[in-house]
Amino acid sequence: MRVVLASAAALLSAAMSGSLQAQDVDTRVDDGAAPAATDAAGTQPQAAAGDEKPVELGTVLIVGKRAERTSKGATGLKMSLLETPQSISTVDRQQIDNFAAFSLNDALKLATGINVEEWETNRTNYLARGFEIKSTQIDGIGMPNDWGIVTGAMDAFGYEKLEVIRGANGLLTGVGNSAGTLNYVRKRPTNRREGSIGVSVGSFDFRRIEADYSTPLTDDGRWAGRVVLAGEDKDSWLRGRQDDRTYGYAVIDGQIGEHSTLTFGYSHQQANTEGNLWGALVLSNSDGTQAEFPRSASTSLDWTFWDTRTQTAFAEYTYAIAPDWNAKLSYNYRATDDDGYLFYVYTLTGLDPDTHTGLVGNPGSFPSESEAHLFDLNLDGRFELFGHQHQLLLGLARSTSNADMQWRPVPADDPSFGALPAFPYPGDAFPMPAFGDATFYSTDEQTLTRGYGATQLSLTEAAKLVLGFNWARYSRKGRSIYSEPYDQTESELSPYAGLTYQLTPHLLGYASYSDIYQPQDQTDIDGRFLDPSKGVNYEVGVKSGWLQRRLIATLAWFTAEQKNLATFAGLNSAGQYYYQGLAVESKGFEFEVSGKPHALVDVVLGFTALQLHGDDGGNVYDWVPRRTVNLQASGRIPGLTDLTLGIGGRWQSSISKLDENTNVTIRQGDYALINAFARYALGHGVSLQINGNNLSNEKYITSLYQVGFYGAPRNVVAGLEWKF
Repeated sequence: MRVVLASAAALLSAAMSGSLQAQDVDTRVDDGAAPAATDAAGTQPQAAAGDEKPVELGTVLIVGKRAERTSKGATGLKMSLLETPQSISTVDRQQIDNFAAFSLNDALKLATGINVEEWETNRTNYLARGFEIKSTQIDGIGMPNDWGIVTGAMDAFGYEKLEVIRGANGLLTGVGNSAGTLNYVRKRPTNRREGSIGVSVGSFDFRRIEADYSTPLTDDGRWAGRVVLAGEDKDSWLRGRQDDRTYGYAVIDGQIGEHSTLTFGYSHQQANTEGNLWGALVLSNSDGTQAEFPRSASTSLDWTFWDTRTQTAFAEYTYAIAPDWNAKLSYNYRATDDDGYLFYVYTLTGLDPDTHTGLVGNPGSFPSESEAHLFDLNLDGRFELFGHQHQLLLGLARSTSNADMQWRPVPADDPSFGALPAFPYPGDAFPMPAFGDATFYSTDEQTLTRGYGATQLSLTEAAKLVLGFNWARYSRKGRSIYSEPYDQTESELSPYAGLTYQLTPHLLGYASYSDIYQPQDQTDIDGRFLDPSKGVNYEVGVKSGWLQRRLIATLAWFTAEQKNLATFAGLNSAGQYYYQGLAVESKGFEFEVSGKPHALVDVVLGFTALQLHGDDGGNVYDWVPRRTVNLQASGRIPGLTDLTLGIGGRWQSSISKLDENTNVTIRQGDYALINAFARYALGHGVSLQINGNNLSNEKYITSLYQVGFYGAPRNVVAGLEWKF
């Protein structure tokens, strides 16, 4: 935290003194599309900043889209949200700031149709349409299977917006299921010198500081850079838990000659937790009833910690072959390492409802390292045929990743393996076990090679056909202390088809089809990996744009059939989790309206309803809410436009899950979380904001996907920000 504060102070000092040699001159051009060639007309930008003389440039810079990125949707093509034959939601920077969504977990809670399953304090899964989201994009580039940014509380300050693409996603990442894809859009350098400094404080001793600065690096504006810093620390409503996180991100981009651009960046996050949960609450009583505890209840002990470091780097080179054709080569790198002393709690009998005894402990320590590399080369552009304009995308990608895990054994007779005191027990219930030296636990290498292509064909002025394919060759090899060495390779060709038709000037209908192919990391009772899950995904819907497309409404019906989907089945003879394949059908509909119904008002309203059926037609995955509603609305009051008010929230229907160890069903009734904010512009770029979360003080279990704990009670955050 002190390092971030010092860095932010140095950055602010440099900005005020002008030592960065930045000119507040808008000399860069956002073209609203991928990097393109110098303006064929040879026009020069008219940049102005106060009384300064505009800089005359010989060329128009070809830096790619930033402020208004066009979603690549389900196809990889450059199409607007309205044109894409699939459901897409966007969580933009303003929404993130309005509702103080400091982590990606918090930001994704704002998205329609997404369940943020916080089943531990340090591990989270995202679900859509009843299935776990495994596919991720960074700036439209598909990451390899289990890329990792999908899970965990990563800082959100380095991202301009998040795009949630629901439905089958094989064209985007090479492998995928019918859940969807998350596209994280990084912040990029802006056209002029600008920045912000923010500080926030709140409940549970929450403290945070943010700094964001962007500036041209050369007098002609051909190169620019941006630095983003954030740091926070906080206590918790959970007994003994403390978190701190520091995040830094830097990016530089610019023009090389008249036809190419280069961008490269790096980010680093260090997240540390004390008193973390590994597993979570046991809520089964031995008499078949559900246990109830205070919201502060935690199974953790004072000596537990979990520290994680995440580093990413990327480089992009784009060459404009012709005014409408670009070739792009990109490289993405990600490395994570973590270490911790963990404590897991379970029961085979259930808790005694009177004494609250019956819990058993299990300490663990599993330091790990992982590294991933992805190269992607693609060609995209537009062409005319039969009097209409069409799009084409062709690409090759290759990703490699490796993960190594160690473990520190604990003597079998250590007291921490035994029976625990009545719950809730204090954090000093047991001293730290005698962890041994780290030794081998597992190693895994994965490689994904794929070729992909997509085209949008304009059949008529109103009808457009999207066709695509993805060929993927997936291999993995490794071993663990519980399995024999494995070496597997498999390949799959997946087609995609979509059709859009402009029914009226304001109404567009669409339909899409895609194959499903998802390799799985879960193992069966004998320790063998399950075969890939395969299936099909269908979606039909209508999209409507109003008020010059400032307000967009989408209504979608979907059906997905997945076979051999890994589903938890119990413990094998070695005490390890094992899974079995299950055929699951997900069907339902989604509705969303988002945008600006008035110049002073922003709104997002979403509703999802779904059914999940197994082989026999009965309900499966009861931990998935069948109905969800999300809302964010904000606006300024006419005549008092310095004041912005907003309200948001999420409602979900009831969920349940059978505890296989005790045969007790745990239930969480339907509930709503209501949040609100107020922001007042004090002048000179300074604003004050207050956020209130869970205003009704709802008590709820965060997740039943794996296990869960009680969510945060009513809390507040106050922030002061200066934009310059």
